[in-house]
Amino acid sequence: MTLPAQRVTLITLGVADLPRARAYYEALGWQPEEALEGVAFYDLGGLKLGLFGRAALAEDQGRPGAALGTGAVTLAQNFTDPAGVDAAFAAALAAGATALKAPEPVFWGGYSGYVADPDGHVWEFAHNPFWPLDDDGRLTAAEPAP
Repeated sequence: MTLPAQRVTLITLGVADLPRARAYYEALGWQPEEALEGVAFYDLGGLKLGLFGRAALAEDQGRPGAALGTGAVTLAQNFTDPAGVDAAFAAALAAGATALKAPEPVFWGGYSGYVADPDGHVWEFAHNPFWPLDDDGRLTAAEPAP
């Protein structure tokens, strides 16, 4: 049996209030590719982000009534420079995120900060000088280590 390629194609976030969650992401400029009753999908260029009510998500997982948590996973957006990080951080706060750590230089040589969206999902905004981005903002192959 051949296993599929190493990749993620869909990330689904369980949310307490779908209209509120959609309003938050849309305030950041994200537009749903598809919105159905109880779920919305955003195209991230080869990957999709889904927003799904927590109770419905637990039911779909075969765990009806489970209390789904947040914060144990960090999602990240990389930017070409620290100014992009600062702008994304400010936009997220203006849209209703909670600041967790203001952007600052970090030990690994980059620059990053963290917010929690209105449902507590943690996002990192980062500039990593070792991971170049292409013109569409996608990570490109890093230079091999010397």
